[in-house]
Amino acid sequence: MTGLWGVRPRWRTDVLGEFFCPGCGGDRNYRRQHGRRWLRLLGTPVLPLGPVIGSVQCTSCHGRCGVQSLEQPTCVRLTGMLRDAQYTVALALLAAGGTGSRAAREAACTVVREAGFEDCGEAQVLAALAALSGLGSELHDAHGMAGGLAIELHAALEPLAPHLALQGRERLLLQGAWIALADGRYLPHEREALAAVGRCLGLADAQVGALLEAATRSTPR
Repeated sequence: MTGLWGVRPRWRTDVLGEFFCPGCGGDRNYRRQHGRRWLRLLGTPVLPLGPVIGSVQCTSCHGRCGVQSLEQPTCVRLTGMLRDAQYTVALALLAAGGTGSRAAREAACTVVREAGFEDCGEAQVLAALAALSGLGSELHDAHGMAGGLAIELHAALEPLAPHLALQGRERLLLQGAWIALADGRYLPHEREALAAVGRCLGLADAQVGALLEAATRSTPR
């Protein structure tokens, strides 16, 4: 008689989309679903029971996971977030040290191109810097950075930080440090900008200090 009866959920799809599937280990399509448990006779639902917790089903592997899995960015989205973060850090350090140094401009453009903006040259970088520096110039963040550039720095780094390993966050900071060091020692405003980058990335002040000191003894790779 046990084979005659059973309890299984019946699912209804609420939303379709793309997510990072923890089962497949890559970007896949998903169904976000809610459901109700049913008492079944020979596989046919005959009596509704209680609701079940909503879940996400991968359309490829058909595995299920909690809706919190949608908080993990897709590989494509994560790549875009990292690219934008590198770009914004480069602008922030160039702004902090001033645009008069050719070495600093070249270092910033190198970081921007390596981030994926291959066609972005010095003219485009300086134009973007001018636009962001003049946006919201009456505003200051907690670390003394003014204007739209401070807003962009927080917006680009803080959502990304939880999804990066420590080495990835340190690499972002070091890229900024190499721009600052391109024309010599750190300037006070460059140290302030790098400290702001570190805090946005969730790095302790002691970690930031150690990384900045190490950058003075290393060359970019």
